Amino acid sequence: MASKLSTLVLRQVVSRGHQASRPFSTLAVRSVLVSDRSASLLPGAADQAGWVWFAARLYPARASSTVAAKGVVGDEEATSAAGGDGKDKKMVSYWGVAPPKMAKEDGTEWKWNSFRPWETYSPNLSVDLRKHHPTSNFLDKFAYYTVKSMRVPTDIFFQKRYGCRAMMLETVAAVPGMVAGMLLHCKSLRRFEHSGGWIKTLLEEAENERMHLMTFMEVSQPRWYERALVFAVQGVFFNAYFLLYMISPKLAHRIVGYLEEEAIHSYTEFLKEIDNGNIENVPAPAIAIDYWRLPADSTLRDVVLAVRADEAIHRDVNHFASDIHYQGHQLRETPAPLGYH
Repeated sequence: MASKLSTLVLRQVVSRGHQASRPFSTLAVRSVLVSDRSASLLPGAADQAGWVWFAARLYPARASSTVAAKGVVGDEEATSAAGGDGKDKKMVSYWGVAPPKMAKEDGTEWKWNSFRPWETYSPNLSVDLRKHHPTSNFLDKFAYYTVKSMRVPTDIFFQKRYGCRAMMLETVAAVPGMVAGMLLHCKSLRRFEHSGGWIKTLLEEAENERMHLMTFMEVSQPRWYERALVFAVQGVFFNAYFLLYMISPKLAHRIVGYLEEEAIHSYTEFLKEIDNGNIENVPAPAIAIDYWRLPADSTLRDVVLAVRADEAIHRDVNHFASDIHYQGHQLRETPAPLGYH
């Protein structure tokens, strides 16, 4: 008799839980126990309660809370208000971490989620583009000629398609800062020491390079085989740079410094093609105008100038980091150029 009543209670709990999308919530369990109070007076009621309690414990505690149930009800209400399909509804959450609404200086709505108004800046177009680190030792020569050898297949593959070239190369350029910042982060945790701000600087570099990619995606769309190439090159380059940074950070930073020198050269050629009329000087994407605080009538040429200035700064930062290691110091011993944009 007791086993039959236990089975009945469990079935009612499960069926009502499915109807409310909150299986074994405290509300569902309470309603079942109240509606079937007559069963609790029969022999074996303690076993029934035990089975219900055991079934409820199979689910996470948060899934059984009344607060979570309210959050789900809010989501359902938002869906019905949007027409039932949920495509235009806004996320309803009881966690309290929804981002605040922001606006630009002119009062219009800020529509970018990947960066905020205080993260924007004006490009430093006065940076010296002609700087070059001389190859004074074996590691410098190794880094320099390694980068030069990497340029050959790139020139053959992309030729004069500088829009596609810029977009594809930015998928690789954003890797070194992330790898180096991640390794310094782990090192700081292991050794219980500060990083001198270098973790943040390198991660900012990676994010800046990623924003270059987001910008050029608005100008040129990659072909299917170019997307496949990204998977292959990024997979190889990430692991190779990871191992290299573990072995010799000074060589890793030097290679990135020379890579940025080549990037400056590529964007200079990009500008020449625009000035010669071989590449259409289309209006600048909206994301570029907001990110670099460009005038509303800016063009692709203005975007390339801003990106080239960023690459020049990355060149200086990475050569500087390599010099610190060459002089026998750790990066944490020298303050990082935070906010260098």
